[in-house]
Amino acid sequence: MELKNDRLLRALARQSVDRTPVWMMRQAGRYLPEYRQVRGEAGSFMDLCRDQDRACEVTLQPLERYPLDGAILFSDILTIPDAMGLGLYFETGEGPKFRKPVRTPADVEALVAPDAERDLDYVMRAVATIRRELGGRVPLIGFSGSPWTLATYMVEGASSKDFRHIKTMLYDTPDTMHRLLDTLAHAVTDYLNAQIRAGAQVVQIFDTWGGSLTTPAYLEFSLRYMEQIVAGLIREHEGRRVPVILFTKNGGQWLENMATAGADALGLDWSTELSDARARVGRRVALQGNLDPNVLFARPAAIRAEVARILDSYGAGPGHIFNLGHGISQFTDPAHVTAFMDALHELSPAYHRQIPHA
Repeated sequence: MELKNDRLLRALARQSVDRTPVWMMRQAGRYLPEYRQVRGEAGSFMDLCRDQDRACEVTLQPLERYPLDGAILFSDILTIPDAMGLGLYFETGEGPKFRKPVRTPADVEALVAPDAERDLDYVMRAVATIRRELGGRVPLIGFSGSPWTLATYMVEGASSKDFRHIKTMLYDTPDTMHRLLDTLAHAVTDYLNAQIRAGAQVVQIFDTWGGSLTTPAYLEFSLRYMEQIVAGLIREHEGRRVPVILFTKNGGQWLENMATAGADALGLDWSTELSDARARVGRRVALQGNLDPNVLFARPAAIRAEVARILDSYGAGPGHIFNLGHGISQFTDPAHVTAFMDALHELSPAYHRQIPHA
């Protein structure tokens, strides 16, 4: 089916566009009343993820409200460890937890990487359903957590502030840590390729916890495995290139290293200035980011001012995808998202009629 809006794909390829494309992390979610209704009908969060029709419905809901340039699969980054039998569940107000955390070499050796098309077939059904229902309106973005981020949840057993268990494994038994990460890298590669075959046209790797590492540890235990994944991905499908985006939260200090990993674009959070990032990576990759999501709690005039500042920071020319610096808050007023979109659509075309910076 012909893609009616390929603005996102063109920007990821650093090709000219008429305005800066935009999509938002956690695009579908609790800030939308229509999402809360479907979520209540589904029963649990994972029940919603496993229901291909409802997952499709909530994926498309934001596109009915806002002129976005991409749809992102509604799922969770922890589907792979869940398929490994670790007992994923969600505590209200506390986030994801595992009944069987991975703490010992024996635990790691016992892990079996899931077969994505068999053990995570509900994700592939959702991808195929969403792609069909999009009807070529915008590209569909698939995703996975990075090996380091998945391992962090698996070893800690939940979200963590001090990363005590996984960092103990990293420093005390690095061979065990590498075995776990290698297993996960193969699983993520298989998972993302299955999403691509099912219809995803862009994929993103979310390295939520990479920024918790020292520089040597990041390069060895996080970026190394994301690079391995990128090298194993399907890069052309249905006659088009399939772009890959890497996002390490709080990882701005490693942009030069990330730019050599083989991805098409790097995601940035709000702690890294776009002008600095662009100067450092040059023309090697596109850049995605980086509005502080809390700006969306401000008045429309303040939202507009920050959109203008970010556009000016990137400057003229292609290769910029506008995105929140991490993810939209559940408490965001949908009307403020409209103000954000209006400002971006009004202001960004001027940056694509100028001569780009060297």
